[in-house]
Amino acid sequence: MICSPASTTTWLTVSAHDETAAAVETELAEVRDALSEASDPGRADPPGVVATTPTTARSEWAEQVRAAVERIEQGQLRKVTLAQALSVELADDASIPDVLERLGESYPDCFRFCFEPTTEAAFFGATPERLATLRGRTVETDALAGSVGRGETPEEDAELEAAISNSEKMAHEHELVVETIRDQLGPLSGAVRVEDRRVRKLATIQHLWTPIEADLRDDDHVLSIVEALHPTPAVGGLPPEMALRTIRETETFDRGWYAAPVGGRDPVGRRNPAVGDPVRGQRHRRRQ
Repeated sequence: MICSPASTTTWLTVSAHDETAAAVETELAEVRDALSEASDPGRADPPGVVATTPTTARSEWAEQVRAAVERIEQGQLRKVTLAQALSVELADDASIPDVLERLGESYPDCFRFCFEPTTEAAFFGATPERLATLRGRTVETDALAGSVGRGETPEEDAELEAAISNSEKMAHEHELVVETIRDQLGPLSGAVRVEDRRVRKLATIQHLWTPIEADLRDDDHVLSIVEALHPTPAVGGLPPEMALRTIRETETFDRGWYAAPVGGRDPVGRRNPAVGDPVRGQRHRRRQ
């Protein structure tokens, strides 16, 4: 499920293998009716947090960062994005529909998503990252890199915005992402349009943001765009192969679906609501 931040549209997708279009339409109607019958206007209170456990100790994380910086100073890397994980024990079961509704209230400008491949686990979250939207032959994507928090007052918020806008370090990090996206789309497109860099404000954070569009030469499938763009430097690094190798050698946990593309497409892959990089996604396991 993907909800577009630009509207209140919700996409319900049913996947079926070796089925006719009529059979898929029937299953879609059945699932939609079941969801309507199960909808509850009430909302449960959030489950309490019993304990949180970081997968990486602070000292270990500092050492990982130092090792990555050394590789950059030695010229092996231009950029690498390391991650951490936090295991949370809840006092009660979490209602995923309620969580998604709260995420929509807290982050109305983000893409919400939820995949529940089994009855024991779900992958859900809210992300501002849009990897690609394909409309006809036009690809829409974003460079979103370089971040700072929001201020407690309008004056403090404006100061933080000015700081990120004028930071050479942030600008360098951001331009690496812009440059890479432009290079990745170049072989597929006849024209790549890069808009002016600006600041995108979310509920708790603000990012340097550059919208990018490209016109494809051919009727490429949306997954061809995903293959060309993923992983972006925002979740991987540069050069990609060395960055991914550094991540595997450095991080002490398996990323799994974390930072993987999620989204939807139509049957012929010409259009899709959105495909995003859920860099702030969560993996939730049901209590047994």
